[in-house]
Amino acid sequence: MIEAYRDKKIAVLSPVAWRTPPVRYGAWETVASNIAEGLVARGWDVTLFATADSITKARLHAVVPKGYEEDPGADAKVAEYLHLSEVFEHAGEFDLIHSHYDFMALCFSELVDTPVLTTIHGFSSPQIMPVYEKYRDSYFVSISDSDRAEGLNYLATVYNGIDLSLYPLIEEGGNDLIFLGRIHPDKGLHLAIEVAKGSGRKLEIAGIIQDQSYFREQIEPHLDGDQIRYIGPVDVAGKNRLFANASALLHLNTIPERFGLVLAEANAAGVPVIAMDRGSCREVIADGETGFLVNSTTEAIDAVNRLSLIDRKNCRLRVQTHFSIETMVSGYEQVYRKIFEQ
Repeated sequence: MIEAYRDKKIAVLSPVAWRTPPVRYGAWETVASNIAEGLVARGWDVTLFATADSITKARLHAVVPKGYEEDPGADAKVAEYLHLSEVFEHAGEFDLIHSHYDFMALCFSELVDTPVLTTIHGFSSPQIMPVYEKYRDSYFVSISDSDRAEGLNYLATVYNGIDLSLYPLIEEGGNDLIFLGRIHPDKGLHLAIEVAKGSGRKLEIAGIIQDQSYFREQIEPHLDGDQIRYIGPVDVAGKNRLFANASALLHLNTIPERFGLVLAEANAAGVPVIAMDRGSCREVIADGETGFLVNSTTEAIDAVNRLSLIDRKNCRLRVQTHFSIETMVSGYEQVYRKIFEQ
């Protein structure tokens, strides 16, 4: 029974690029927060290692005042290594360190006796793989079946979970298309613009600009303040305003998606998703039920014309079943038990 292990002390290691949970962008910090809060709600003894301005019901342990992406005077490397060294200097106080810090935390893992579980939120480049290969026998969790590397010691796939209370169901949306995410070629905003123009719909764009030249050359020329509009990064309230007017979220990713939190967030609000059938999109979106999986902009334009076939209540129901905090935390509890029983 998992209850027998809830007196164990868990350290949740969040990134320090942004606050945990983030005000706007910060998918990894969002997941780390949801896990920490979900564990506390189930009676676990949790310490969250995050920025000092983070908000949590767990114990907060911080040496970095605020996210280095939000602090112009911060040096990212200094912030990261002060933060990482802090959790491993305190490793003896915990029964498990649950890391959301990519490959860097692995480099400390063999220096302590405390087991380290790494949730792999994605492989950013082939250059980081030697670290994962060196520590291949560590404990890993994938966030989708599609985003795995051969040879690593995966204990499970645990889908990311969202706080459904943040995204109320909108039973009747508007007519607009929306894009929410990093403005980067990987996320296919240029394709979303093509679909909006081809379907005659308005497109509202929200997110941080990660690739300035891409934005300047391929996106900005299409912004007219009317049909194609960029509103900048948004918080939860801003997302819900977009969801209220949306007929669909466009997620026309040009590379395999690792998970896609925004897909679950949109579906939670009842908004169908039109996504490229790459990576985890087919694990998050039920084709024909909570949105449509497509392989081209032509297929995406056709999908826009079939949005009336989607039952918005079914969109939310699927998120409740598969992508809630409760479902995610239950999955991690089983992973923790595997580790503690070894």
